[in-house]
Amino acid sequence: MTHKCVKVKSKRQKSMKKQKTLAGIAQLSGVALHTGVRATLRITPAPENTGILFQRVDLPDKPFIPAIPQCVVDVQRGTTIAVSKSAIVYTVEHILSALHAWEVDNCIVEMDGLEPPIADGSAIPYYNMVKEAGGTVEQDTPAKTFTPPHPIWIEEGHTRIAMFPDPEKLTISCVTSFKGCPIDPQFYEYELNQDSYPVEIAPGRTFVNFADLKQLLAMGLVKGGSLDAAAIIHDGAIICKDQLRFPNEIVRHKILDMIGDLKLTGMRLTGRIIAIRPGHPKNVELAKKLVELAAKQA
Repeated sequence: MTHKCVKVKSKRQKSMKKQKTLAGIAQLSGVALHTGVRATLRITPAPENTGILFQRVDLPDKPFIPAIPQCVVDVQRGTTIAVSKSAIVYTVEHILSALHAWEVDNCIVEMDGLEPPIADGSAIPYYNMVKEAGGTVEQDTPAKTFTPPHPIWIEEGHTRIAMFPDPEKLTISCVTSFKGCPIDPQFYEYELNQDSYPVEIAPGRTFVNFADLKQLLAMGLVKGGSLDAAAIIHDGAIICKDQLRFPNEIVRHKILDMIGDLKLTGMRLTGRIIAIRPGHPKNVELAKKLVELAAKQA
């Protein structure tokens, strides 16, 4: 099965913002969540208009996989992108979330396997690796910016997402609810910017219901999982190695994921998002709708 990936050009808002790439090479090594094997990830600078490309350097032809909605092939337990059966990358949302916060428009994400390191289950390690590489540098070409021309509404099951135009900033107001969670429901409102992201959003760790965890273990997955990398919801409690980083850590992680999934648009988005019980399926659907709207205005 081959997945065709097509980049979409968008009409830009009038903006003096320039595209950005990394100032240097960033690298992170650790254990992959599902396979449990050692994984190394390198993020390197890229020329203008490259976009964000993942590259499987462990495969013979070292294929590139564009981080765009058209390449998303699975959204069940994370966001997976692929261009073929072998050229596939799992769980890209935490990396993309950190790159979104840094306003990185162009880079190559080199991976030596199917999955990136899970690290501590948050986006802090990815944010910090860019910081340690010198942050970002501006390029000559204007950045692609976009806000929807009209409100967007998405709903399915318990999920509701609305996005409204705002030419100035990206704000996410999010409510989430998980049965058995001691603090439920949870709410947080966040305006995306580089300075507040590592304080308010990036530390939020991934989480899993105990019942789902048992099923994943039975399937031979989460071999690299541990309490170092996730919080477990079980019998009215949240189990993790250290105490919760925030009383509402779960909803902050949901916002982290949404920021990552929206980076698939390849644009500097602005707008006001109201999200009720969001997840990867509807996040990616929103990203697709935004790309389609941008293409119509091109």
